[in-house]
Amino acid sequence: MIQLAEISPDAPADINKDEIKNVVREFGRDISDLQELLYANGKHGLLVVFQGMDTSGKDGTTEKVFRYCTPNGVHAFSFKKPTDLEFAHDFLWRVHKVTPPKGKIHVFNRSHYEDILIQRVHDWIDDVKREKRMKAINEFEELLSFDSNTIVLKFYLHISKEKQKEKLEERMQVERKFWKYNPGDWKEREHWDKYMEAYEYVFNNSKIPWNIVPANQRWYRNYVVAKKVRQTLLDLNMTYPPLATEE
Repeated sequence: MIQLAEISPDAPADINKDEIKNVVREFGRDISDLQELLYANGKHGLLVVFQGMDTSGKDGTTEKVFRYCTPNGVHAFSFKKPTDLEFAHDFLWRVHKVTPPKGKIHVFNRSHYEDILIQRVHDWIDDVKREKRMKAINEFEELLSFDSNTIVLKFYLHISKEKQKEKLEERMQVERKFWKYNPGDWKEREHWDKYMEAYEYVFNNSKIPWNIVPANQRWYRNYVVAKKVRQTLLDLNMTYPPLATEE
């Protein structure tokens, strides 16, 4: 049973920041090489899901972990309020059409889980509908796994309420971050406890497990995610296809 209050959002005290940042760069280059292998083999897709409260670093993590990858091999998608067309379909419709084909890595900045997170926090759906959607999500991810060899990696970027307040204030004070400021983020912060409950429901009812990533320090957050992505790709034991010859 995952309870966020029992998991520290901070990096371990005995880890050297500069050394870890160097490791993240090395991991990033490895991920780039492995992404090329993934594309050359064309046997698996990789879906990386980032969820977290505002300011937890979903964009920043994507940038640092996949910075050396070719844009042809890695694509990121953000999920905001559904459009009228998306509302006219089932809640997974807009997600399913952007899952990765074999050979590609797709990154979700927020995801299909928004439909049982923000919607439940604001009472737009009840517990019965949340449970039905949770069941559909589990079946959807299972479908991706067995039918298209898609590996689903899910990361919750675990930031503390105090650190989030610091980051939100920074967006109001640092000029280069003004563009990120959204007054609505403060309103969502008022529902912090309900969000924690909603996330814990998701973690404890998902068939494919979540990775809870301490996110108060960006450098450590990037390290944890990069390490997991790299190892997942290494575990595929990929080699380059042999030279095709005419018969």
